[in-house]
Amino acid sequence: MVYGQVLHPPHDCFINVNVGGFKQRLGHAVLQRFPQTRLGRLLCCSSKEAILELCDDFSPSEMEYYFDRNPRFFCYVLNFYLTGKIHLVDGLCVVSFCQEIEYWGIKKGQLDCCCSGRFHELMEMAEDERWDQRSDDGQQLHSLGSSLEELASSVDDEEMFEGSWCASARRSVWLRLENPGFSTSAKVLAVASLSVVLASIVAMCVHSMPDFHQVDLDEKEIENPVLTFFEYFCILFFSVEFVLRLVVAPSARRFLCSPLNIIDLLSIVPFFVTMTCDMLMEDDSTELENVGKVVQILRLMRVFRIFKLARHSAGLRSLGATLRHSTREVGLLVLFLSVGISMFSALVYCVEKESQESELQTIPIAWWWATISMTTVGYGDTFPVTFAGKLIGTVCIICGLLIVALPITNIFNKFSKFYQKQRHLDLKQTLK
Repeated sequence: MVYGQVLHPPHDCFINVNVGGFKQRLGHAVLQRFPQTRLGRLLCCSSKEAILELCDDFSPSEMEYYFDRNPRFFCYVLNFYLTGKIHLVDGLCVVSFCQEIEYWGIKKGQLDCCCSGRFHELMEMAEDERWDQRSDDGQQLHSLGSSLEELASSVDDEEMFEGSWCASARRSVWLRLENPGFSTSAKVLAVASLSVVLASIVAMCVHSMPDFHQVDLDEKEIENPVLTFFEYFCILFFSVEFVLRLVVAPSARRFLCSPLNIIDLLSIVPFFVTMTCDMLMEDDSTELENVGKVVQILRLMRVFRIFKLARHSAGLRSLGATLRHSTREVGLLVLFLSVGISMFSALVYCVEKESQESELQTIPIAWWWATISMTTVGYGDTFPVTFAGKLIGTVCIICGLLIVALPITNIFNKFSKFYQKQRHLDLKQTLK
């Protein structure tokens, strides 16, 4: 018999709660719906000492539990017990909101859908301000653990294992596959995965070299057996790794939506599609005359394996995050370049079309010239020959330098910030 049952008559199914002066009577049935919350755990206390670990004061005579917390926020807690969803509190700092729901034992995943998007936006803004302040002071950067990537890779993932089949075993395998700093075996798996990726890239490069091509007695090109063995081994390793990570993932849907996992899938699928096409090509059917071209395209898709290095490189992950969060700057850069290329290609065409020595006789060719000039590439295969054309080319190059430089500062600052965050997150996972 627990402590509450000793003091309460059997017919009494309520407890009295006092939060900062705000008093409320709550039924046991309501609290028992969420046994992991602070109020739900009160019902299972077997002593007064255990009760005082969960509340600030307790009055046995009045059977009242006192909490020295924000009474205004407690109204939202009451609504959570009635509806099962928590909502953001207007005017309350998002960091304080996180502290309050953590105190009451409410998880971030129990936010209602109407507040979830705004919550993540506010948390990212608070995190960015924290990082900027730490950077300006020259102190060690500490993450608030609130960005979407960190939530997805740490707290939420571990919470999603609760109540699922073989939760402890799956969680152990998942951490070893996802977090190289979890244990020595996790580091070994990470090194093995990285080694296979590098070996696969090297084999792909070697396969394109004529010195390693082989032919049969009929002078027909055949696959190099050594390279074929490496190819099969790498695909087998990638396939087993992907399937194993999918099986132990806390959420298969979120796993398949992850950009890194999509890259892993794209590095595997072309091999099996190519194998199927090769089997079909064994039949000399006229309907399959274009299958060979499809096979060649699919084999080129093996280049996606290079992006698998992003799983082991903080720099590549930071670059991807920077591009994902810099769509506005990149869009402006493309827009500025498009306007400049259109203008200068038309101008150089007008002054060069009368010259017999000039190759800029059409606007499409002038587009190519303006593109390589504004991006400062300058192949030199096409160039103006008249004085006016050279003058326009000079202005085109200068404008290209200015246009390209305009958004670079913002993009670089974002990359630096994401790189610092990723490095700190990797360090924090290593120290766990």
